[in-house]
Parts: sequence; structure tokens; C-alpha cells
Amino acid sequence: MSENCSHNCGSCSANCSSRKPADFLVPPNQHSNIKKVIGVVSGKGGVGKSMVTSTLAVLTNRKGKKTAILDADITGPSIPKAFGVKDKAYGNQLGMLPCESKTGIEMMSINLLLDNDTDPVVWRGSIIANTVKQFWQDVVWGDVDYMFIDMPPGTGDVPLTVFQSIALDGIIIVTTPQDLVSMIVDKAVKMAQMMNVPILGIVENMSYFKCPDCGGVHKIFGESNIEMIAAKHNIPVVCKLPIDPSVAAKCDRGAAEEYEGEWLDPMIDFLEKMK
Repeated sequence: MSENCSHNCGSCSANCSSRKPADFLVPPNQHSNIKKVIGVVSGKGGVGKSMVTSTLAVLTNRKGKKTAILDADITGPSIPKAFGVKDKAYGNQLGMLPCESKTGIEMMSINLLLDNDTDPVVWRGSIIANTVKQFWQDVVWGDVDYMFIDMPPGTGDVPLTVFQSIALDGIIIVTTPQDLVSMIVDKAVKMAQMMNVPILGIVENMSYFKCPDCGGVHKIFGESNIEMIAAKHNIPVVCKLPIDPSVAAKCDRGAAEEYEGEWLDPMIDFLEKMK
């Protein structure tokens, strides 16, 4: 504690023993038993974060784990479409009930509550953030081994609410090879560090394109420096996903569960070994 301390932590940036972080954590629904909660984040939009979230859920589900997705991207929800889920969520006396995919992946998204999937959500940030908290508190998730939270891009209201309100076991950062995106990764990393949330790994999407005719590998977006960024921040797992039109096509037609590929296997192995 500084000799000049005013005992007003709100006006001070020093990190001393007198500073006690506020506990904003909220419990899930009393009928939910969620073992691991993983946030999937990105510093900017358009990097394939929802596709990565969907794929992680599919792969953990194939391992025999009960898997769920909380779609926290309220203004840009895409999870139900990726899985071809068109049913609407409903509730009972216990709370709101999630919808399920063909293979039993549970999910809750604002699009499961709207009359039409194309209806815009024109809400202020505080309302959007509270909606995400309701998805955590009011939904009867039941027994879940892995819950993936598909976050909106950036470091705004919703990521802050999730970091503060939900006991995350860690986050996975999704990026692409461009230098601009790599700079934004640093922002996501620093936010996680500020909130004391472990960073489990980085997924670099659109890392390269492998020509189906000649087998040549082409770096469409330039050379990657993701290993250097991971080493700088001591991030343990790095996965590189190629540009694969078939993956996007499957998500577009609601067939995310038909995913084929082993690029995310190191991340799945890491998640299985988490204590």
C-alpha cells in the first residue's frame, strides 16, 4: 500500500494488497450441472469463431461427452443454423429448456426465441448482456461435460459480462494470419489476463489453402506469426485450420455435425486432459 493511499480503490490503478476484486459470479440454474465452461472469443468479426465453436462441440460430442453451446452472440446468432435446428425453445416450471441437435448437442440462442430468424435484435448493450446472463441462469442445462460459449467479437459488454458472471475454465481465441488480426489477438489476450481467465489455446482459421489438384499449400492471407504470439503469452495449444469450402458449406446447410477433419484434435486432446 502506498504511503499516499487515499483508500479509494475506484480512483487508483495500483495493484496492491488492499484491492479486493468484486465477485460478480452468478450460479447456473439449480437444475444444471456443468463441469467445464469454455469461452470462444475473437478480437474481431469474420474469423470463423462460430464455426470453430460448432466444430469443438461436435468433436467433444463424438468423444461421448455431453456437450452444450451457449450462443452469446445475440446480435449475430448463427449456431442454430449451423446445426439445422429450427425448433423454438420453450420453458416449464423449472426454467427455460434448450434445444438439441440431431446428435444431442444442447444449445440456447436468441434465434430460438424469435418469431423469425431474420428479425434483428435492436437492443442496447446492457440488455444484450443481461440476456446472456439469463441464458446461463434460467436455462435448465442438466448434466453437461463441456459447455462452449460463442462470444461476440471484440472486448465489449458481452465478453466482459461473461468473464465477470460465469466461472470460465478458460478461453480459446480464434484468429486469422493477417498482421492486423494478430494485433487484435493481443487485445483479447490482455483482456483475459486482466480478468484472470486462463487462455487454453489459439485457433488460426484460414491459415492456408491446399490445392486439391496439385497438392500445393498456398498462404492466401500471408505468412503466419501465430506461434510467436502464442510463445509470447505462454499459450499452450495452437491449431491451424485450412480454407476448406466444404466445412462452410456444411454449416450453411445445417450439417455442422458432418464435419470431417483432424485439425482441431490437439485442442480436443487438451480439453480432455483438463482437471
